[in-house]
Amino acid sequence: MVYPLHVAGISRDLTLCPISDSMYIGAFVLFGDVELTVKCAEALAAIAPPHDVMLTAESKGIPLIHEMARQMGENRYILARKAPKLYMSDVLKCEVHSITTEAKQCLYLDGKDAEYMKGRRVLIVDDVISTGQSLHALEELVKQAGGIIVGKMAVLAEGDAIKREDITYLAPLPLFDKDGKPL
Repeated sequence: MVYPLHVAGISRDLTLCPISDSMYIGAFVLFGDVELTVKCAEALAAIAPPHDVMLTAESKGIPLIHEMARQMGENRYILARKAPKLYMSDVLKCEVHSITTEAKQCLYLDGKDAEYMKGRRVLIVDDVISTGQSLHALEELVKQAGGIIVGKMAVLAEGDAIKREDITYLAPLPLFDKDGKPL
């Protein structure tokens, strides 16, 4: 089963994947799709609020934020990692429960990145906002770092996130029943 998605002037068929016996999600993956990544980044960059730095979570938001930064002439963005790396110090941590990951996860922010965000206007960017759990973890990391959130953007808002007024997104993405019909 597939869902025909139209976003940023591009059409793609999203494979429907089960997350329970009765609910499916459309698999939206920017990895490897240069055309889709460039067009979505262009559309988001055109409506992005003024900011000093952008932040995303590892990993599906990386190509999007990278392309947005490139198009806007920004030389830096910040990445919240799924695990602390050896080069990271004074790490900030926040727990997250994602709809697409079974196990409990945490997001980690390098202390140097946290220091860079302090007092700066931060734009949070992601590929899809669904339950808002990853977004909440990113917001918490910005708060811990002393940054100022000026916007939250995604290519797609999925399920109940479609109703949120605190996020900007390019297109809605419904959840689906076991027969592939939008809920």
